[in-house]
Amino acid sequence: MSSLLIRNTRPVPLRPDERAPDRPVDVLVELGSVTAVGPGLARPQGVEEIDAGGRWVIPGLWDQHLHMTQWTLASQRLDLSSARSPEEALNLVCARIAERPGEPVIGWGHRAGTWDREVTVSELDAVSGDIPVVLMSGDGHHGWLNTTALMHLALPVRDSVVRETEWFATYPRLGTLGGADETSPAAFRRALDAAAALGVAGIVDLEFSGTPEDWATRWAEGCDRLRVRWGSYASTLERVIAAGLRTGDPLPGCDDRATMGPLKIISDGSLNTRTAWCCEPYGDAQRLEYPSGQPNQSPEELRALLTRATGAGLEVATHAIGDAAAADALSAYAETGARGSIEHAQMMRREDITRMARLGLRASVQPAHLLDDRDLTDRIWGDRSARCFAFRWMLDDGVELAMGSDAPVSPLDPWLAIAAAVHRSADERAPWHPEQALTPQEALAASVDGQPSVRVGSRGDLALLDRDPLATGADTAETGALLRGTSVGLTVVGGLVVHRDL
Repeated sequence: MSSLLIRNTRPVPLRPDERAPDRPVDVLVELGSVTAVGPGLARPQGVEEIDAGGRWVIPGLWDQHLHMTQWTLASQRLDLSSARSPEEALNLVCARIAERPGEPVIGWGHRAGTWDREVTVSELDAVSGDIPVVLMSGDGHHGWLNTTALMHLALPVRDSVVRETEWFATYPRLGTLGGADETSPAAFRRALDAAAALGVAGIVDLEFSGTPEDWATRWAEGCDRLRVRWGSYASTLERVIAAGLRTGDPLPGCDDRATMGPLKIISDGSLNTRTAWCCEPYGDAQRLEYPSGQPNQSPEELRALLTRATGAGLEVATHAIGDAAAADALSAYAETGARGSIEHAQMMRREDITRMARLGLRASVQPAHLLDDRDLTDRIWGDRSARCFAFRWMLDDGVELAMGSDAPVSPLDPWLAIAAAVHRSADERAPWHPEQALTPQEALAASVDGQPSVRVGSRGDLALLDRDPLATGADTAETGALLRGTSVGLTVVGGLVVHRDL
């Protein structure tokens, strides 16, 4: 932790009952916390002084849900987001093989849920031969592999994709394919620096694999840039408990900026794969083995995990996309006394949102998902889309919102998430269910890890902005564009400058 004096800055109010100061003020950070806010502050001896030039200051932003290793790798993988059909994806694979002969192909980003047919291993074999090919769907819930890759990763040979629990268990082995993928500390450092340039001061890393010691290795090699909370899965839960780690404890080998986070549970699937567990069948249920999706654990297994984690002092972050999954997760929290969050909370019944508020659970949401899922949701969930990404209901009922990206499913970009929550459209179309939209102030408040407006006693995590983030345009489309274009001049974590562009 360090000390810093920022002069001539404008604190942004994060609550409707707060007002911005009439003129720019100074902000003093000492030993990692804000100790004074006001005009003409004296500079303590030895403390660096920075002139903000009238820029606006907010608490450092957080991404409350991402997969850091996968995000670090995403820039090195074959981008499949443009593939509108299996044939287009196969053409991209052919082009990559021609460009890099003999090198394994790892791709990311296709949205098979929008395609008009299922894919096969055989057609991937036909264009790839003996070169391992792994194509990961944009929601992260299945992989389309060729036979060579299936065998290399010790998966049963089949002619269909690998889905859900079997697929998640495969993630740790992807690195054995070799190729250009890199997860070195230097690669992580670049990814963290890019986040800092957007004003991000902290992340919640819910990577599918890893151990508590992984961040210690990175920390010692220059990745001690942002605050990190690391989440465990069931596969490492006993190891975490044996180490005596509770939510909020510093990770082994790190300082208190890197701490133990929650137990992450993936209780159902996704919209794109039609595996999210719903109360009613999908609109195209005739093509599905499970017309309403299904849970990934039995009710007994889910409750046993919550009980074990809670007894060991861990919060729980439960992935629930479908309304049936959310309802069952809420019942499990109520029965076990677990604390924590519902991750995604993509489709929920109003009464369950009220119940979530009563239980004191956070809604960890990723607004940019609604930009990608809009059309498919209307097609296969129909009128239920009115209950999707229901941020207004959540706030009105008293649910705490915590926003993130789910990177690499969506980019690690808090301004994209904030804009999506405000405007709810990615193109020229009108906002999608605008009754669920947030104001810029509400979206910003949901992006700062519960910190108040910059004041005495708040964390010394700050971001200086080149514009007032609460300024609105003529409509939400213009406001969203302004938010996406926000520039960050300075990012500070615990009084240490981690990004500077003044």
